[in-house]
Amino acid sequence: MLTRRRFLGVFAYPAAFAGLAGIAPSLAFGRARPLLGELGRVRGAPEEVAQDEDFWWQVGQAFTVDRSVVNLNNGGVSPSPAAVQEAMKRRLDFSNSMPPPVALWKILGPQREGVRQRLARAWGVDPEEIAITRNSSESLQICQLGLDLKPGDELLCCTQDYPRMVTTLRQRCRREGLALRELKLPIPAEDDDEVVRLYEAAITPRTRMILLSHMINITGQILPVRRIVDLARGRNGGIPVIVDGAHALAHFEFRIPDLGCDYYGVSLHKWLFAPHGTGLLYVRRDRIKGLWPLMAAEEKQDDDIRKFEEIGTHPAANFLGVGEALTFHEGIGGERKEARLRFLRDAWAKRLLSHPSGRVRLHTSLKEPFSCGIGTVEIEGLDGDRLMDWLWEKRRILTVSIKHAEFQGLRITPSVYTRMEEIDRFCGAVEEAIARGV
Repeated sequence: MLTRRRFLGVFAYPAAFAGLAGIAPSLAFGRARPLLGELGRVRGAPEEVAQDEDFWWQVGQAFTVDRSVVNLNNGGVSPSPAAVQEAMKRRLDFSNSMPPPVALWKILGPQREGVRQRLARAWGVDPEEIAITRNSSESLQICQLGLDLKPGDELLCCTQDYPRMVTTLRQRCRREGLALRELKLPIPAEDDDEVVRLYEAAITPRTRMILLSHMINITGQILPVRRIVDLARGRNGGIPVIVDGAHALAHFEFRIPDLGCDYYGVSLHKWLFAPHGTGLLYVRRDRIKGLWPLMAAEEKQDDDIRKFEEIGTHPAANFLGVGEALTFHEGIGGERKEARLRFLRDAWAKRLLSHPSGRVRLHTSLKEPFSCGIGTVEIEGLDGDRLMDWLWEKRRILTVSIKHAEFQGLRITPSVYTRMEEIDRFCGAVEEAIARGV
């Protein structure tokens, strides 16, 4: 069995990694792999392991987080484990010790293909359908701006889609004489049939593109992507659906082919814990040629997924660090990670919902098909911005305030390193705010 001492011996001291990296580039993380393998041999159903605090204490030691604060905004951008940080630093050091044109273009650059192959295998697609990008915004904008449209065409999205992506659609409408339709969904939505009906009703004969969130960032709502993609494919000769997977990939278990979509964009620095500034774009192979890249590529690259990676000079360290993050994710186990995130969400949500004041309102479903680790809570009578500021300034607990036209609240996103003691501190602080105000 994996003991705390053995686990700490590899993960808890980043300085040790730095020393090893200087003499043996692969040794630091190479020593971590056997321990992650031992995590994989821990017995029990995912729901049982989700409640094993000793197991998750050990996982938490892989991170270098400051425990004087409680980070419940991992949905914005997550810290990376120490092994990922050190792998990135090692490659950055190498890029500056060797002449950069050699290090970046001849040695490190080709290694991206190994990362591409591993990402494709993990989520069930062809490596020639995966581009490694800088974030989900870049991935999604490639698709939103890269499909040919003509004046009068309509674009469809939801009022809860990510604001940057909606802004992208609106700018394209202003430039090209297009029209944008936005539909409203229930908050929370616990009837997939109703969701599909709402999308069906919003499609018109002029609809030529749909932006769809796999998991809505402000509430954690999971939408029935496959059903909406199938619906769109049968309308207007086939309406392309661009799926925003920023909060879904590595958060809960699925494979991209299960969704049936042609375009899928992700930030890997959220739930995969990859280096900051890394993302993924999936484009179905027969759709690559018809999608223009954001930055110009040669005609001979028309059918090549790598045309979407043409961004000029860029660091190799960030992108190659994705490989270590994927190893860490697989070492924990996707199903156990999903169960743990849902367990943490339920822990704080159910406690606050049971508060005798009756002032707690949850904007996220607690039913498994419709949500996972993200939850948004409103305390009636307390302004979300003021409560967020009070939690941070007085209790050193980081959350994010959501102010939407249709609701308000605090979005709470724990992670695999979050301890139950930290969940208790958050709940206690909110209960104090309910009782005494902020």
